[in-house]
Amino acid sequence: MKKLLFSLLFVSQTIVLSQEFSKELFVSDKDSLPYRLLLPKNFDKAKKYPLIVFLHGAGERGNDNELQLVHGKDLFINMNKNNTFPSIVVFPQCSKNSYWANVSRINNSFSFLGDPTENKSLKLVEGMINELQSNFKINSNQIYVGGLSMGGMGTFELVYRNPDMFAAAFAICGGANPKIGEKISKTNWRIYHGDKDFVVPVKLSIDMYNSIKSFNKNVYLKIYPNVNHNSWDNVFREPDLFKWLFSNSKAN
Repeated sequence: MKKLLFSLLFVSQTIVLSQEFSKELFVSDKDSLPYRLLLPKNFDKAKKYPLIVFLHGAGERGNDNELQLVHGKDLFINMNKNNTFPSIVVFPQCSKNSYWANVSRINNSFSFLGDPTENKSLKLVEGMINELQSNFKINSNQIYVGGLSMGGMGTFELVYRNPDMFAAAFAICGGANPKIGEKISKTNWRIYHGDKDFVVPVKLSIDMYNSIKSFNKNVYLKIYPNVNHNSWDNVFREPDLFKWLFSNSKAN
C-alpha cells in the first residue's frame, strides 16, 4: 500500500511539473507554430512581465509540442518556482523540415545564406511574440531571446530581423554570418561554446563575438575547455545567467 501511494504521488508530481508549461498553438493563415508557455509564480494579469523566448536545437524539431522542452525546461521551472525573476517564458517548436536559421551544412562546414529575412519559422516566432504582447502585459524594454545549437543560430538571426526588440540575447554553440554583427549590436550578448564541439565549430561563436565587439563592448564570450556540443549543460549551471539577463533593459 505504501509503495502504491508513493508511486501515485510520484506520478502526480511528475504531471504537475509537466503542466507548468502549458501547451499552446499560434496560427497564422495556413501555418501554425506549437509552443509551450510558462507563466510566473503568482501570475497577476494586471502586471507587466519580461518575456523570454527560447529556441531549441535541431534534434527537438517536430509538431508534438513536447520535444522542445528536452533541454532547459528545468532551468526555467526552477526560476519560476523561486520567483527570483518573474517572467513569461516561451519555447516555440520548429517543424521537422524547417530550421531556425538560413544555413546549409556539408559535413562539419556551415554556410549562412546571406540576408536572413526570408525564414518562415522565424516569421511564425515573430507572430507568436506579437500575439503574446496582445494577450499579456509584456514589458517591451525587457524582451530576451536565447537558444542552443540551431536555436543559437536562430537567436542571432531573430535579433537581426528585429534589431530594436531584444534587450539581451544568449547564444549557445551556435553561429551566424559575421557580416550581420553591426545590425545586431544594439542588443547585449552572451555567447557560449565548447572548444571540443564536433557538431558546430567553436570558430563560429568566436567570429560572431569579434564581429559584435567591433560595435558593442557589451558582448561576452565563454569557451568551455574539453566540452563537446552539449555546452548548454555548462551554461545552465552558470550562477549569474539570469542575473545578467534581467539586468539588461532597453530603458537603460
